[in-house]
Amino acid sequence: MFNDFTNNKMLMNALNKGNEKAYTFLVDEYHHKLCIYAESLSKDRIKAEDIVQNVFLKIWEQRKKLKPGFSIKSYLYKSVYNEFIDQYRKNQSLLALEKKYIEALNALVEEDNETIERLFILVQKEIQNLPPKCKQVFLLSKQEGFTNIEISEHLNISIKTVEARMTRAFSLIREKAKGKLGNIFFFLFRFYRSKAIS
Repeated sequence: MFNDFTNNKMLMNALNKGNEKAYTFLVDEYHHKLCIYAESLSKDRIKAEDIVQNVFLKIWEQRKKLKPGFSIKSYLYKSVYNEFIDQYRKNQSLLALEKKYIEALNALVEEDNETIERLFILVQKEIQNLPPKCKQVFLLSKQEGFTNIEISEHLNISIKTVEARMTRAFSLIREKAKGKLGNIFFFLFRFYRSKAIS
């Protein structure tokens, strides 16, 4: 049976069934157009190609969810836009994090080794003084390197509870340190996470 993939409904049905020829048609038909659109958003050809590649990968991964009734063209363009927004937000967050990291590094460079070691001992002490549940979550995150989701699953508690205990732990340590840590606090655990906290 001949498949006319220019027919949106037939294309959707074929993709839904995992037809690789339909997928190849989709890529051949829209790749270049979507790259132009993505580049108009990102102002970067390489980023634009990454965005479009991600969109096509997601289309294939979610092919069984595609509905015959909607326009694939409209869906592709919306997906490219959403992917661009997601990457933009992620990059903005990374930029903010990098700025904080650089500030912390500059502050650390200004301190001598003795001061740094003293601050680390202070942090160790205050961690041990944390309420048990806060301490448990804090150590899993900062010593063991668990993500919030992993901690949530490991302790069988909600992610909001994990976040609340982490926030409280940070707050208590900063309060006890009475501002002595400043930006260095952010940096300490990047250096010392491999050290055992006893």
